[in-house]
Amino acid sequence: MKKTVLTFGLIAGAILSAMMVATIPFMDRIGFDSAAVIGYTTIVAASLMVFFGIRSYRENVGGGSVSFGRAFKVGVLISVVASICYSATWQVIYRKVTPDFGEKYMAYSLEKERAKGASPAELEAKRAQFQKYAEWYKNPFLNVAITFMEPFWIQLIMSLVAAGIMRTRRRHSIKDSQPERAFSSGSSGS
Repeated sequence: MKKTVLTFGLIAGAILSAMMVATIPFMDRIGFDSAAVIGYTTIVAASLMVFFGIRSYRENVGGGSVSFGRAFKVGVLISVVASICYSATWQVIYRKVTPDFGEKYMAYSLEKERAKGASPAELEAKRAQFQKYAEWYKNPFLNVAITFMEPFWIQLIMSLVAAGIMRTRRRHSIKDSQPERAFSSGSSGS
Protein backbone atom coordinates (compact mmCIF):
# COMPACT_ATOMS: atom_id res chain seq x y z
CA MET A 1 0.00 0.00 0.00
CA LYS A 2 2.86 2.37 0.86
CA LYS A 3 4.27 2.36 -2.68
CA THR A 4 0.86 3.05 -4.25
CA VAL A 5 0.06 5.82 -1.78
CA LEU A 6 3.41 7.54 -2.22
CA THR A 7 3.46 7.19 -6.00
CA PHE A 8 -0.01 8.57 -6.65
CA GLY A 9 0.10 11.04 -3.75
CA LEU A 10 3.36 12.54 -5.01
CA ILE A 11 2.04 12.72 -8.58
CA ALA A 12 -1.07 14.57 -7.37
CA GLY A 13 1.09 16.78 -5.14
CA ALA A 14 3.40 17.58 -8.06
CA ILE A 15 0.41 18.57 -10.23
CA LEU A 16 -0.95 20.83 -7.47
CA SER A 17 2.42 22.38 -6.69
CA ALA A 18 3.40 22.91 -10.32
CA MET A 19 0.18 24.73 -11.12
CA MET A 20 0.53 26.90 -8.03
CA VAL A 21 4.11 27.81 -8.95
CA ALA A 22 3.05 28.51 -12.54
CA THR A 23 0.09 30.77 -11.69
CA ILE A 24 1.32 32.80 -8.69
CA PRO A 25 3.65 35.02 -10.75
CA PHE A 26 0.68 35.98 -12.96
CA MET A 27 -1.79 36.58 -10.11
CA ASP A 28 -1.85 40.34 -10.67
CA ARG A 29 -2.56 39.90 -14.38
CA ILE A 30 -5.15 37.12 -14.26
CA GLY A 31 -6.93 38.26 -11.11
CA PHE A 32 -8.06 36.39 -8.04
CA ASP A 33 -11.27 35.06 -9.60
CA SER A 34 -9.49 33.48 -12.57
CA ALA A 35 -6.76 32.15 -10.29
CA ALA A 36 -9.40 30.51 -8.08
CA VAL A 37 -11.01 28.84 -11.10
CA ILE A 38 -7.61 27.59 -12.30
CA GLY A 39 -6.69 26.47 -8.79
CA TYR A 40 -9.84 24.48 -8.09
CA THR A 41 -9.83 22.99 -11.58
CA THR A 42 -6.29 21.81 -10.91
CA ILE A 43 -7.34 20.37 -7.55
CA VAL A 44 -10.13 18.39 -9.20
CA ALA A 45 -7.77 17.19 -11.97
CA ALA A 46 -5.12 16.17 -9.42
CA SER A 47 -7.83 14.35 -7.45
CA LEU A 48 -8.12 11.92 -10.34
CA MET A 49 -4.87 10.44 -9.00
CA VAL A 50 -6.93 9.21 -6.04
CA PHE A 51 -9.12 7.24 -8.43
CA PHE A 52 -6.14 5.89 -10.39
CA GLY A 53 -4.29 5.06 -7.17
CA ILE A 54 -7.20 3.04 -5.80
CA ARG A 55 -7.52 1.25 -9.13
CA SER A 56 -3.80 0.48 -9.17
CA TYR A 57 -3.99 -0.85 -5.62
CA ARG A 58 -6.99 -3.02 -6.48
CA GLU A 59 -5.33 -4.51 -9.56
CA ASN A 60 -1.72 -4.80 -8.42
CA VAL A 61 -1.98 -5.47 -4.69
CA GLY A 62 -5.52 -6.72 -4.18
CA GLY A 63 -5.49 -9.16 -7.07
CA GLY A 64 -8.49 -7.48 -8.69
CA SER A 65 -10.43 -7.10 -5.46
CA VAL A 66 -10.62 -4.39 -2.82
CA SER A 67 -13.10 -3.62 -0.05
CA PHE A 68 -14.70 -0.21 0.31
CA GLY A 69 -12.81 0.40 3.56
CA ARG A 70 -9.41 -0.48 2.11
CA ALA A 71 -10.08 1.56 -1.06
CA PHE A 72 -11.17 4.54 1.04
CA LYS A 73 -8.06 4.23 3.22
CA VAL A 74 -5.81 4.22 0.14
CA GLY A 75 -7.66 7.26 -1.25
CA VAL A 76 -7.41 9.20 2.00
CA LEU A 77 -3.70 8.46 2.35
CA ILE A 78 -3.06 9.58 -1.25
CA SER A 79 -5.03 12.75 -0.44
CA VAL A 80 -2.93 13.38 2.67
CA VAL A 81 0.34 13.10 0.71
CA ALA A 82 -0.96 15.40 -2.06
CA SER A 83 -2.29 17.95 0.44
CA ILE A 84 1.01 17.99 2.32
CA CYS A 85 2.83 18.77 -0.95
CA TYR A 86 0.30 21.52 -1.73
CA SER A 87 0.58 23.05 1.73
CA ALA A 88 4.39 22.89 1.75
CA THR A 89 4.56 24.59 -1.64
CA TRP A 90 2.22 27.33 -0.48
CA GLN A 91 4.30 27.93 2.66
CA VAL A 92 7.39 28.58 0.54
CA ILE A 93 5.51 30.79 -1.92
CA TYR A 94 3.68 32.70 0.82
CA ARG A 95 6.78 33.36 2.89
CA LYS A 96 9.33 33.96 0.10
CA VAL A 97 7.49 35.05 -3.07
CA THR A 98 4.22 36.73 -2.05
CA PRO A 99 4.36 37.77 1.61
CA ASP A 100 1.88 40.54 0.72
CA PHE A 101 -0.74 38.09 -0.59
CA GLY A 102 -3.14 38.78 2.30
CA GLU A 103 -3.07 42.54 1.78
CA LYS A 104 -3.57 42.18 -1.97
CA TYR A 105 -6.47 39.79 -1.49
CA MET A 106 -8.08 42.10 1.08
CA ALA A 107 -7.77 45.10 -1.27
CA TYR A 108 -9.24 43.06 -4.14
CA SER A 109 -12.15 41.80 -2.02
CA LEU A 110 -12.95 45.24 -0.62
CA GLU A 111 -12.90 46.75 -4.10
CA LYS A 112 -15.25 44.00 -5.28
CA GLU A 113 -17.64 44.78 -2.41
CA ARG A 114 -17.41 48.51 -3.16
CA ALA A 115 -18.32 47.83 -6.80
CA LYS A 116 -21.38 45.90 -5.62
CA GLY A 117 -22.49 49.01 -3.71
CA ALA A 118 -21.47 48.16 -0.14
CA SER A 119 -21.86 50.97 2.36
CA PRO A 120 -18.84 52.41 4.19
CA ALA A 121 -19.96 50.62 7.38
CA GLU A 122 -20.17 47.29 5.53
CA LEU A 123 -16.74 47.87 4.00
CA GLU A 124 -15.27 48.62 7.42
CA ALA A 125 -16.82 45.45 8.84
CA LYS A 126 -15.32 43.44 5.98
CA ARG A 127 -11.93 45.11 6.53
CA ALA A 128 -12.02 44.18 10.23
CA GLN A 129 -12.95 40.60 9.33
CA PHE A 130 -10.07 40.36 6.83
CA GLN A 131 -7.62 41.78 9.35
CA LYS A 132 -8.71 39.16 11.88
CA TYR A 133 -8.18 36.42 9.28
CA ALA A 134 -4.80 37.92 8.36
CA GLU A 135 -3.73 37.65 12.01
CA TRP A 136 -4.83 34.01 12.12
CA TYR A 137 -2.98 33.36 8.88
CA LYS A 138 0.27 34.65 10.38
CA ASN A 139 0.18 31.69 12.78
CA PRO A 140 2.16 28.99 10.90
CA PHE A 141 0.06 26.13 12.31
CA LEU A 142 -3.23 27.70 11.25
CA ASN A 143 -1.73 28.67 7.90
CA VAL A 144 -0.63 25.08 7.24
CA ALA A 145 -3.97 23.65 8.44
CA ILE A 146 -6.06 26.01 6.31
CA THR A 147 -3.91 25.41 3.25
CA PHE A 148 -3.92 21.64 3.82
CA MET A 149 -7.71 21.54 3.94
CA GLU A 150 -8.14 23.44 0.66
CA PRO A 151 -7.46 20.45 -1.62
CA PHE A 152 -8.04 17.77 1.01
CA TRP A 153 -11.82 18.08 1.27
CA ILE A 154 -12.19 17.73 -2.51
CA GLN A 155 -9.89 14.71 -2.52
CA LEU A 156 -11.79 13.23 0.42
CA ILE A 157 -14.99 13.35 -1.64
CA MET A 158 -13.08 11.76 -4.55
CA SER A 159 -11.88 9.04 -2.15
CA LEU A 160 -15.47 8.23 -1.16
CA VAL A 161 -16.68 8.16 -4.75
CA ALA A 162 -13.71 6.16 -6.03
CA ALA A 163 -13.91 3.67 -3.16
CA GLY A 164 -17.59 3.11 -3.95
CA ILE A 165 -16.86 2.59 -7.63
CA MET A 166 -13.75 0.46 -7.18
CA ARG A 167 -14.93 -1.81 -4.38
CA THR A 168 -15.32 -5.42 -5.36
CA ARG A 169 -16.20 -8.56 -3.54
CA ARG A 170 -14.14 -11.65 -3.87
CA ARG A 171 -15.87 -14.12 -6.11
CA HIS A 172 -15.95 -17.65 -4.82
CA SER A 173 -15.62 -20.53 -7.19
CA ILE A 174 -18.76 -22.45 -8.08
CA LYS A 175 -17.54 -25.37 -6.01
CA ASP A 176 -17.20 -23.15 -2.92
CA SER A 177 -20.60 -21.56 -3.34
CA GLN A 178 -22.62 -24.78 -3.61
CA PRO A 179 -24.02 -26.13 -0.35
CA GLU A 180 -22.42 -29.29 0.90
CA ARG A 181 -24.52 -32.40 0.52
CA ALA A 182 -25.00 -34.82 3.38
CA PHE A 183 -24.91 -37.81 1.09
CA SER A 184 -23.09 -38.39 -2.10
CA SER A 185 -25.30 -38.62 -5.15
CA GLY A 186 -24.19 -42.20 -5.85
CA SER A 187 -25.27 -43.73 -2.53
CA SER A 188 -28.67 -45.33 -2.24
CA GLY A 189 -28.87 -45.14 1.51
CA SER A 190 -29.09 -48.94 1.98
